[in-house]
Amino acid sequence: METTPLLSRPKKRSFWSRFRKKDLSSRVINVGQVPDEEYPPNYVCNQKYNIITFLPLVLYEQFRFFLNMYFLVMAVSQFIPSIRIGYLYTYWGPLSFVLAVTLFREAVDDFRRFRRDREVNRQRYERIVLDQTEDGYRPFQTELVSASALRVGDIVMLHKGQRVPADMILLRTNETMGTVFIRTDQLDGEIDWKLRIPLPSTQKLPTDAHLLDINAQIFVEKPVKDIHSFVGTCTRFDEEESDSLEIENTLWSGCVVASGQATGLIIYTGTETRSVMNNAAPRSKVGHLDLQVNDLTKVLFLATLLTSLLLIVLKGFNGPWYGFLFRFVLLFSYIVPISLRVNLEMGKVFYSWTIQRDEKIEGTVMRSTTIPEELGRIQYLLADKTGTLTKNEMVFQKLHLGNALYDSNNFYEVEAFLTQYVTNDAPSLPTSPIAEGGVLTPTPRQVWNAVLALALCHNVTPVYDIERRDADIDESQSDMASSVVSDSCGGAVPQQQLCDYQASSPDEVALVKWTDMMGISLYRRDLHNISLKLRAANEIVQYSILQVFPFTSESKMMGIIVQDENTGKITYYVKGADVALEKLLNSNWLNTECKKLAADGLRTMVVARRTLTNEEYSAFESKYKEARLSTNRNERTAAAMSKLHSCLELLCLTGVEDRLADDVPRTLAMLRTAGIKIWMLTGDKLETALCIARSLQLGGGTNWHVANECANRRDAYQLLQELVNSEATDFIIEGETLEICLRSYEEEFVEVLQRCTGVVVARCSPTQKAQVARLLRARKKVVAAVGDGGNDVAMIQEADMGIGIEGAEGRAASLAGDVSIRQFSFLATLLLVHGRRSMMRSAALCLFIVHRGLIVSTMQAVFSVVFYFSSVSLYPGFLMVGYGTVFTMLPVFSLVLDKDLPSTTVLRYPQLYKQLTKGRQLSYKTFYIWTGISIYQGGVIMYGALILFEDQLIHIVEISYTALILTELIMVALTVITWHRLMLLAEFVSLLMYIATLLIFTTYFDGDFIKHWDFWWKVTLITLVSCLPLYIVKHTHRKWRMRQYKNIRK
Repeated sequence: METTPLLSRPKKRSFWSRFRKKDLSSRVINVGQVPDEEYPPNYVCNQKYNIITFLPLVLYEQFRFFLNMYFLVMAVSQFIPSIRIGYLYTYWGPLSFVLAVTLFREAVDDFRRFRRDREVNRQRYERIVLDQTEDGYRPFQTELVSASALRVGDIVMLHKGQRVPADMILLRTNETMGTVFIRTDQLDGEIDWKLRIPLPSTQKLPTDAHLLDINAQIFVEKPVKDIHSFVGTCTRFDEEESDSLEIENTLWSGCVVASGQATGLIIYTGTETRSVMNNAAPRSKVGHLDLQVNDLTKVLFLATLLTSLLLIVLKGFNGPWYGFLFRFVLLFSYIVPISLRVNLEMGKVFYSWTIQRDEKIEGTVMRSTTIPEELGRIQYLLADKTGTLTKNEMVFQKLHLGNALYDSNNFYEVEAFLTQYVTNDAPSLPTSPIAEGGVLTPTPRQVWNAVLALALCHNVTPVYDIERRDADIDESQSDMASSVVSDSCGGAVPQQQLCDYQASSPDEVALVKWTDMMGISLYRRDLHNISLKLRAANEIVQYSILQVFPFTSESKMMGIIVQDENTGKITYYVKGADVALEKLLNSNWLNTECKKLAADGLRTMVVARRTLTNEEYSAFESKYKEARLSTNRNERTAAAMSKLHSCLELLCLTGVEDRLADDVPRTLAMLRTAGIKIWMLTGDKLETALCIARSLQLGGGTNWHVANECANRRDAYQLLQELVNSEATDFIIEGETLEICLRSYEEEFVEVLQRCTGVVVARCSPTQKAQVARLLRARKKVVAAVGDGGNDVAMIQEADMGIGIEGAEGRAASLAGDVSIRQFSFLATLLLVHGRRSMMRSAALCLFIVHRGLIVSTMQAVFSVVFYFSSVSLYPGFLMVGYGTVFTMLPVFSLVLDKDLPSTTVLRYPQLYKQLTKGRQLSYKTFYIWTGISIYQGGVIMYGALILFEDQLIHIVEISYTALILTELIMVALTVITWHRLMLLAEFVSLLMYIATLLIFTTYFDGDFIKHWDFWWKVTLITLVSCLPLYIVKHTHRKWRMRQYKNIRK
């Protein structure tokens, strides 16, 4: 029977409408009907190119580089007969090879993206459809459609493990608890499950089929990027009721259903989904080495022009001199070697491969293979704290009640107080050893109120792992199994089953686990009820959930209103940061104790409550519901909450420890010794961050200057003067204060910060983290950023080298980084060993390839001068191609295997890394030294050939070319510090290939002349004269100028 999806489908979009940019706007969707408006198709496309744009875009990206554009001009000029130097393949061959490799790589990468997109777009989903209406009856069934066919207004059924194909409103779930869990690790990077709540007006329907029988209208805001907030309303006209829509009612595209079945209404598709809108293209990063090579290429091109112009001046401006000028430019074009780019790209791939294969940093992934050398010249390291320098493993450490402080040494007293209160027993209890003088010790009721608040005020849900008797359960029964999990949470807990707590914050899990240790266990939780198990009385107490106020970055607090089902008592519990709750409480001890706990490196949380009468709650409920349904929701909701926050009673202050990651202090010490300045950017409060910084010895000293809060330009100036006159080498400041100072005195303030050995920015937002990285980069500093959470992505993408840690907060930072590592301690090996080697190898490779081009160009210049400024090529095209590929490519590229020092030695002496940060390996000074070496060797080979073979100038090709090849092979050998067997093999193979060429290609070489003894001893003499002085100079330099380096090697 023919099926019609819902009531009607929208009209197809015209061809030209696809190219019009549509303004984003809010929308109204009738449940069971597809809107007539045109919305983007739900098509995932991550491809960079299509059939039409592939070739133009790739070629444009390649010829943006001066090197490639230069050779393109040289190759095109060979089509002009008057200035043609040699065969076309000598110019078009190397250029075509480079372009072919690039086109192939881009095509393969884009085809892989196409296959991934096609796989996602072809995933099948169950869409609710209607059969033909008969006598007013609307039959219901589902059909399988691809994800790309879904449209706004469709009602889709999702099962456990399925990816959410578009942004949806959760209408119903089959879970007994009335809620569903989703995984958002691919959206925000957090690995904790998130709880989602269906609309009350649709969840109460008997089946999904009844969704088509209601008269409901959903209003949603216009598409925005914020994944943590949502505004909308659902109105049922048939029952005259309305629901406000919050973030808890949404299923964003890219999330995965973790339990049960979810039925949702699609509200945004394609480019309007949250995931696509947040997929902003990251900054295209170009390594400093590539920029230096580009600058050196321009210098070489200028040298080519000057040399050509000099020869024209010496020859005289007679005849078509401009044609001769261009021919000379072509002859000297080898000064700018096209093989430089090819070898550097191949070297980058090799460095990335070696990093990923290092067992000492197992699990490391190079996501960006274009900038591995940046690891070898880092000057500033910006590090997150939680999950990066610490493990993100929260452990409850301290509970402060105002008149007593409990820690792990006397938590048994808390448990004893609870037992006494629950059982109404009055044994003799030890008093807390830490109590304020003159203040009564805590009572059992006081302890009970505090721990009960911690057990109730959270968003944690217990999940029980059921031990299945049948090990071979079919995958199709997974939904049934998820329902069993929910049922087990609501009934008696089966024996021999473990409870796992799911929450979006590890802090909340730590609090709930601690209350479980104390004897108050979170036993069951659903949308409307919380059950607590009291171990001392072996009974369960029930609480009804009346309202839940989730944590937001603006409020910095989380609250819940519950009603005791036994007594009917209504209580509002709230917990949050001290800066948010301190102004709502009247306490003379809270601020002091918060600073003490923060000084111990603990994350503090303030807990308070307010008891409400039925009349007070009814009044609040009506105002709060009205505020949530209004257009200015935020303002009216805040006003309603402000009345609820009056008359709060302070219950306790908690301290949770975030444990330090493994080997972090030792790693930081090594990086400091290597000359890397480490800045910690964290969202924690100043006192906590300062304690962690001191325990880590972040700046290497103990004298920290703590910045006072700044509210205006005058305060910023005063702080700047304090910093200038301060003797402290380490500095800590809050994010808001830093922003005010940068707004007023950016240059002066950043200059002062750069002089500090250690800097900590507390209360730092993700935007401010990225701003700090941008400030340093703007001052030509090489910056690395390391983090593990979604809030670190902006900083990671802004830095020159982004390093993501795959940690407890998910994979967002790991996927966004240029490098992904498993723990912070891997940075020592990554930077000091692999980064250093990558930089040194690439610098040596670059200089040697430039040397290889300069030496042959010098020989060409000598040849032209000697033979009356002739613009004739010294060597045929075949030999020039062979010189840069067959005969010298393997030995030169084998330099990527060179090691100046073993890994253990480099890690033992981190100060060796300092010389790389100054860029001396590829400085202009080093470049000019190698230029002088090339001119010397080229001149010696050419003039030596002319002097020793004065009577045999007809054999100038065999003479000079053989000496040239031998010189290159010997220079590679002189450059190598630590020999590898593949290096020896490359030298041997290249030499054999050249000897075979001499014997086989008699067209270019005179076999009889080559076999003569005079040829070989004279060629050997020329080679020794070109290489021996360099060996002596090099040996002397190592002996007298690098004694410390030599001792380290020993």
